[in-house]
Amino acid sequence: MKPALLVLAAGMGSRYGGLKQLDQIGPNGETIIDYSVFDAIRAGFGKVVFVIRKDFEEEFKSRIGSRYAGKIVVDYAFQSINDLPGGYKVPVGRSKPWGTGHAILAARDLIKEPFAAINGDDFYGRSSFKLLADYLSSAKDGAKADYSMCGFILRNVLSDNGSVSRGICTVDNNDNLKTVIENTKIIKSDSGTVISIREDGAEVTMSGDEVASMNMWGFTPSIFEHLEKQFINFLEKRGLEEKSEFYIPAVVDQLIRENIAEVKVMVSPDSWFGVTYREDREYVIGSILKLVQNGTYPEKLF
Repeated sequence: MKPALLVLAAGMGSRYGGLKQLDQIGPNGETIIDYSVFDAIRAGFGKVVFVIRKDFEEEFKSRIGSRYAGKIVVDYAFQSINDLPGGYKVPVGRSKPWGTGHAILAARDLIKEPFAAINGDDFYGRSSFKLLADYLSSAKDGAKADYSMCGFILRNVLSDNGSVSRGICTVDNNDNLKTVIENTKIIKSDSGTVISIREDGAEVTMSGDEVASMNMWGFTPSIFEHLEKQFINFLEKRGLEEKSEFYIPAVVDQLIRENIAEVKVMVSPDSWFGVTYREDREYVIGSILKLVQNGTYPEKLF
């Protein structure tokens, strides 16, 4: 069974100022998602599932999903703020869903095979998809869940235009993930120093050589059971907060600490591009054009 690709594309793009998943950055109007799907197809993925919001379903299907007809199986899951376990309600004042862990959980009825989960607004590169596809093709849970992750070097995944959120990883001698801690405000100073600003305001200087999670994960379907359990625990502790988020790195970190899962880490040689801020857009367009010019991608993908 070929692995599936789960694309998290329900974000509102609040910092970017629009639905960045639909923004055209390729020479023929391609989106970042188009490049991810193109790379996934040639890496051997057999299906793509998009997690989107119901309110832009038709626009997304017509402008994005329709491009892949006949190329790969396409399906859709919908992330809703109201998708909660029985007995729980959305707190007064909350307007957004519950984060990346909640987004993956939205696809629980559609994915029965090993799968990769990625952000819809990140460009990961061809090698990254190949690394995960090869690993997932033989992934089987044993005494522990058999998961994987494609990581990137931290200094290569920052924005010049503001802070970013990154899962910072530690890895053992067998390339298995030991910890992944979400750092929600990492900035690159004018001098090039990388600084993580913690919730209490403390500033921690980082080397820049750390392995960063860009939410490019490989899972077996067992992850959905773990997500359901941890989401309930999350709601018990933080469900009344207006802006709390159920992050997938926190879920994985807990599974490792409880000895429930083992996560193989592969560091991608590819460059990562992202459009966290609208000012990032021109850099991404230029970077994609260079990859087209050197033959990494055809001028027209689909």
